[in-house]
Amino acid sequence: MTATSMFSNSLPTKKLLLSLLTASFLLAGCNEKKEEMPAEATIVDPNIVEITEQLAKQIQLHTVGNIEMRGTLRVPGTIQVDEQRMARIGASVTGRIKDIEATLGQNVKNGQVLATLNSTELAQNQLVYIKAAQQIGLQTKAVERARLLQEADVIGAAELQRREAELSAAQAELNAARDQLLVLGMSESAVEKLTQTGQIRSYSNVVSRISGTVINRKVNLGQVVQPAEELFIIADLSHVWVVAEVPEQQIDLIQVDEEVVVEIPALGNKQYKAKLIYEGDVVNPETRTVTVRSDLTNDNREIKPDMLVSMLIQSHPEQKLALPLQSVVRENDTTYVYVQLAPNKFRLREVELGTEHEGMVTIVNGVSKEEVVVADGAFHVNNERKRKELE
Repeated sequence: MTATSMFSNSLPTKKLLLSLLTASFLLAGCNEKKEEMPAEATIVDPNIVEITEQLAKQIQLHTVGNIEMRGTLRVPGTIQVDEQRMARIGASVTGRIKDIEATLGQNVKNGQVLATLNSTELAQNQLVYIKAAQQIGLQTKAVERARLLQEADVIGAAELQRREAELSAAQAELNAARDQLLVLGMSESAVEKLTQTGQIRSYSNVVSRISGTVINRKVNLGQVVQPAEELFIIADLSHVWVVAEVPEQQIDLIQVDEEVVVEIPALGNKQYKAKLIYEGDVVNPETRTVTVRSDLTNDNREIKPDMLVSMLIQSHPEQKLALPLQSVVRENDTTYVYVQLAPNKFRLREVELGTEHEGMVTIVNGVSKEEVVVADGAFHVNNERKRKELE
């Protein structure tokens, strides 16, 4: 074999050896870098923050625990007139309206004249009274004469007794006629004046029975009215009723004499305190609700009958996990708190919040009882975490 043939046969072998050597050097370099990486890089949790002693003095910690909370039952209702402070006013006698003194919305006093009517019925009853009063005079004189005659033995005792019975009957007729005039609306003084003067007055006044506001008027000039008709409605609006329907499942929350809150949307959702004065004894079979009523003071008259309201009733107390509102940090529509891991060391943790109550907020998920969180100063701790992220 010549030298030339040997050289040509060994050339691929040399190339293969060269490639293997190059690959070994590269692998050796890679292994070297892999061994150096842990020494050069340290993994840091961005949600953990350690604060300085100076910052620790500016924060307050809170141990998560249970608080007593009462939910609120919102029941729709309406404002109604207090029926114990309302009067439906009508005429006492049949007649035709001559004058109207009161207008809708006017404030009136007890005994104030609301309207005047002309009544022939009243005139006729006054005439009956006058005749009965005259009969009393005649029968009284007849009895006196009979007594004198009986003493003179002119008449017997039976005749005297007959005349005395006629006087008693006349007195009964007078009393009945007088009572009828009072029923027809005449006052005691007016009847006394009629007795003295004998002058018939056919006018009758429609007067208010209470002090309050005219909330309804159903009469016009010249209208013929009957005693059964309702002419005016007067209401004292210094107190009103709040009437609501409570579902039967929540009726155990109702206690008479308990204080409730009434919210009125028409007055900018203004809230008022009212006292529960009534709980219905039956359940409405159609709505499955029970009627409740509360008394609401309305001194300035800003609350109007028929306004729609919400009655807020407190539910039974419950123990719920909660923490202070100032513990909560909000970022990107998510809520967080800082939970203590060690002294001056805290972790940012996402939480799900419930309802707020007197500066506290209930926790649905995220922290457990007895864990310690940053309360006052959580904002400063959050700023410290952001600052370290930028370093």
